[in-house]
Amino acid sequence: MSETNHAPSGTPPETASETPWWHAGVVYQVYPRSFADSDGDGVGDLGGVIAHLDHLERLGVDAIWLSPVYASPMVDNGYDISDYQDVAPEFGTLEQLDDLVAQAHQRGIRIVMDLVVNHTSDQHPWFVESRSSTENPKRDWYWWRDRPTNWGSAFSGRAWTFDETTGQHYLHLFAPEQPDLNWENPEVRGAVYAMMRWWLDRGVDGFRMDVINMISKRLVDGELEDSPLGEEHPGTPGGIDVSVHGDPAPHVMNGPRIHEFLAEMRREVFEGRLTVFGETPVTIGETPVTTVEHGRLYTDPARGELDMVFTFEHVDLDSGPGGKWDVVPLPLPRLKRVLGDWQRGLAEAGWNSLYWSNHDQPRPVSRFGDDSAEHRTASATALATVLQLHRGTAFVYQGEEIGMANADWASVEDFRDLESVNHFHQAVAAGEDPETVLAALRRKSRDNARTPVQWDASEHAGFTTGEPWLPVNADHVEVNVAAQEDDPTSVLAHYRRLIAFRHTEPVVALGDFTMLVPDHERLYAFTREHDGVTLTVVAHLTGGGPLDPVAEGVPVPEGAEVVLGNEAGPVAATDPLGPWAVRVLRSER
Repeated sequence: MSETNHAPSGTPPETASETPWWHAGVVYQVYPRSFADSDGDGVGDLGGVIAHLDHLERLGVDAIWLSPVYASPMVDNGYDISDYQDVAPEFGTLEQLDDLVAQAHQRGIRIVMDLVVNHTSDQHPWFVESRSSTENPKRDWYWWRDRPTNWGSAFSGRAWTFDETTGQHYLHLFAPEQPDLNWENPEVRGAVYAMMRWWLDRGVDGFRMDVINMISKRLVDGELEDSPLGEEHPGTPGGIDVSVHGDPAPHVMNGPRIHEFLAEMRREVFEGRLTVFGETPVTIGETPVTTVEHGRLYTDPARGELDMVFTFEHVDLDSGPGGKWDVVPLPLPRLKRVLGDWQRGLAEAGWNSLYWSNHDQPRPVSRFGDDSAEHRTASATALATVLQLHRGTAFVYQGEEIGMANADWASVEDFRDLESVNHFHQAVAAGEDPETVLAALRRKSRDNARTPVQWDASEHAGFTTGEPWLPVNADHVEVNVAAQEDDPTSVLAHYRRLIAFRHTEPVVALGDFTMLVPDHERLYAFTREHDGVTLTVVAHLTGGGPLDPVAEGVPVPEGAEVVLGNEAGPVAATDPLGPWAVRVLRSER
């Protein structure tokens, strides 16, 4: 499919003066392995995504972010890529991907590919050549050293592996099968840019860029340096025991040439290019260990780097001093402070990505809400409303729209996630109580996000006719798409209303943001204002007794109308809020 500059039927072209689609847009993340299986082998695939495009169209999403479907040995479920320009057979074929792009475009839905270019698979031809000889032309495409640093890997253990073929060590910030590319080499950058242009020529509408702020490493006199032991940088990916291995974050996050590389990428790949919708391809950067100041630099339109970034600060707030697996309570004022800081920090120059979960994060209704039968629907819809009405592009992870929850993991043998399994065995070997370690995995393992999507109440939730690669959550009998499809009180129905509201109410995309009652431990409230219209969003984010919003300090404008919410029956703007109730008020001056 070649690049064209016309819009699909019914979709007006965007001009440079118009607001980008993603300001009011909603991006739906598909993790293909767990979305839907079309051939009965137990693994989700492109055919399964195509079969459920109608569901996404009815939901109202503007784009699909497709997690990696490239050729891969699947050591890290596709984030270890052996061929950037082919599709893994378990997911389908390149022709099926073309078909998915075409059918999505016919529905007005964009396709955003996952771009993983901090590292490749160790089976990628580039690395196969690189490790074959110290004299190979691609030797310098990766990081090779006689003396490695003391850095730890995000997936436990050392970040360097000794290779007997040439007697040197290579760097891998993740699994040993995921060697890091050397972006200092202009040949590497040129090869990556050529691959990106190939995908855009094929019809995709942009990229979500995996750990993109790690591609520039900090060199001292041309060398990488050790890190102090016992010091972990906030927000570092889990799995690093800093008492044994140094934390690489200060050396690999937001490095000295990162802005140069991203500006070069913009010039070499995106400048002057339009998608079939008549828009510039969207660029979404995943940027762990990034401050508000960093985020503003990455997303300031005048700098020409990224359209938006994924930050991690709010999803690290329930991590204690021991890191990701040291799970601690999350007071609501702390969450409001962090999200509010990002709203203020990117208000004048920059753009936020709004998310509760993705393929690496546990389910939000279990993590931030209440997944009991009594409160699941209310807490899922309250969390969605609060987040999506902030200023930024909203992201919905598959299953979130029906309130999918964390699974009930019986033992470590149930887990498939490399990070989780490695951590369990390392922690137990170090003397930690197995049940304590398992309790942390149940709360925060990435596998919580990866259980198959629950389409119906059948044996395997309509995900597959075979044996699913990861067990289906037992609660699928009650919680599934089919059960919610025509229920106006369901989580699914609320998501449809909420997404439609984002599209039709300009203040959501364009309005200022002001946090209200920032220190209140039960209420989350804020206003959005634009062109004489004010939205007041107030949510009671606990299961406690009713709260009177006015008495609690939330100003309710005179004549405000309730335009969206999750409460049963008619309610007035000043009525008390029950547990997990959310209310959106609209007023004009």
